[in-house]
Amino acid sequence: MADIREKFVTTNGVKLHVLEAGPQDGPMIVFLHGFPDCCYAWRRYLQYFGERGYLAIAPDERGYNLSDKPEGVNSYSPDELARDVVGLIESYGREQVFLVGHDLGGMVSWWTAAHYPERIKRLVIMNCPHPNVIRENLFGNVKQMQKSWYVFFFQIPQAPEKMLAANNFSWPVNVLGKTSRPGTFTKEELEEYRAAFAQPGSAQAMVNWYRAFVPQFFELQDPLKITVPTLVLWGVNDTALVPEQAQQSAAYCEESRVVYFDEATHWVQHEEAEKITPMLEEFFIFKEA
Repeated sequence: MADIREKFVTTNGVKLHVLEAGPQDGPMIVFLHGFPDCCYAWRRYLQYFGERGYLAIAPDERGYNLSDKPEGVNSYSPDELARDVVGLIESYGREQVFLVGHDLGGMVSWWTAAHYPERIKRLVIMNCPHPNVIRENLFGNVKQMQKSWYVFFFQIPQAPEKMLAANNFSWPVNVLGKTSRPGTFTKEELEEYRAAFAQPGSAQAMVNWYRAFVPQFFELQDPLKITVPTLVLWGVNDTALVPEQAQQSAAYCEESRVVYFDEATHWVQHEEAEKITPMLEEFFIFKEA
């Protein structure tokens, strides 16, 4: 099994904690986590692809776990987060990578692929709508608005941070443990996440992601067309997202495929790793035109 290495990379003015596996000269895959996850989400993927000759990396994105947590809502805008990804790619001396994102990491992946398509070979999105689909549903789909109650709650000053931190971060721990399939996370893994949430400044930083993107998406005019080949993977039993957003998102892509996992929840990358890893490998192996 490929060893997972740990390092820190400074990019776009922030220091990011990064897990990596595989040879330094292998084709590079960047995995981006969502809320309230962190780089731990991708350990099985790093090992799988590291063993197969890829350089697979997973950062704690800014504001999470051991990465820097800059102050201010604007520090977490989609533009800043995409620049982090581009800077990370450049720090490894690469021109292009395969990009994989889940949840808000998927949002960053959509944004990066739309604005920096020359940097992305192929794009994989797991349970995250395209930004325009987020806008259309968050402000126009009653069922999605009900599921997204926390997104609106996070716009309130101070109260969300207090809720996240209450009872030793029981709410975000329960988000992982109680909205996933039984047995997805071990008690030990949930305690690792609790320690990540408890890092100084994490609660406010994680909430600031939502404070940054919601107002921007409300006014979004850019179609954000995706020109790179895209694979959308979707756990159907998602308590946070209505499933029709997968196909709606594919409509913004020039070349895309949607795969549903009927027994999976929002945490599809954890629950279906054994199915997804070979699926990604097949998607990544292609002949350049």
